[in-house]
Amino acid sequence: MRPAPKKTELTQLPRQRIARRALHGVLLLDKPLGWSSNDALQKAKGILRAEKGGHTGTLDPLATGLLPLCFGAATKFSQVSLDADKAYRATLRLGQRTSTGDREGEVIEERSVAVDRAAIEAVCAQFTGAIDQLPPMHSALKKDGKALYEYARAGVEVARETRRVQIFAIDLVAWDDTTLVLDVRCSKGTYIRTLAEDIGQALGCGAHLAALRRTASGPIALTRAITLDALQALTEPEREAQLLPPDALLADRPAHRLTADDAGKFLSGLRRRVAVPDCDTLRVYGPQAGAFLGTAHITAGELIADRLLSPPEVQALLAREPRADLPVDPVVDLRAA
Repeated sequence: MRPAPKKTELTQLPRQRIARRALHGVLLLDKPLGWSSNDALQKAKGILRAEKGGHTGTLDPLATGLLPLCFGAATKFSQVSLDADKAYRATLRLGQRTSTGDREGEVIEERSVAVDRAAIEAVCAQFTGAIDQLPPMHSALKKDGKALYEYARAGVEVARETRRVQIFAIDLVAWDDTTLVLDVRCSKGTYIRTLAEDIGQALGCGAHLAALRRTASGPIALTRAITLDALQALTEPEREAQLLPPDALLADRPAHRLTADDAGKFLSGLRRRVAVPDCDTLRVYGPQAGAFLGTAHITAGELIADRLLSPPEVQALLAREPRADLPVDPVVDLRAA
């Protein structure tokens, strides 16, 4: 037997570690097809050399589009985006049902397609409003600590409870013999794959989800997102300039500004008396432009902190150059007709 070749000096060198740095902000990523949300996060985190980061909820590998990524102080508000209403562009393949409800599954039934625009619009109206959905077996929803898709891959179907979701609007974008493109605005937790199957069933021809693209999350739209390739091509200062401040996730909430004295006390967790009506949630700022301090609610005239930035985080955000190339977006009202 030939002896194993000796390692070269190059292979013996320790792998270089990325020098991480503290970054605070939100990166609006246009997630590529085939990537998991965590894969996309780790790639972006490496490109930015960020110390701490997290995504704002899973976007299926077969889906593309808006995936807000939070870094540093912005991770404190990631739940806001997770809970936000969403918007999608869904492409349905009519006349085919698959084992998974999307294009990855095996075709289990084929039917002829005989629908018209009036029928499509009537069915879309039928699924607009509050509806109950049965979570698909091929999903990440947990049952007894195990994802449903794990049971599905083992050929096991488990009992699931229906979930009440809100479909604010379904708009017909395009349609031909076997392809139907819809814009859907919905509450969090809506399974667009299930919606596609249900629409196909109601049309009498069956359908599966052929493609999905997230176009908005809360007040944030896909138009401001950047791809991983485009991010990689930038210089480091240009990459950092892509980060929006943490309060970008809260742009659809009312704001309240404090004096310098009250701002310091608010950051220490003290309640403040304010002449403002009661409010469930709002953004709080110090006297300086862009001095975002955190979120709070108002009860009986008292401003009560919910999530706070630390003073060093506030100073780090104030030290950043404002993004003049990205004006504040108008609020995206996903509930509007």
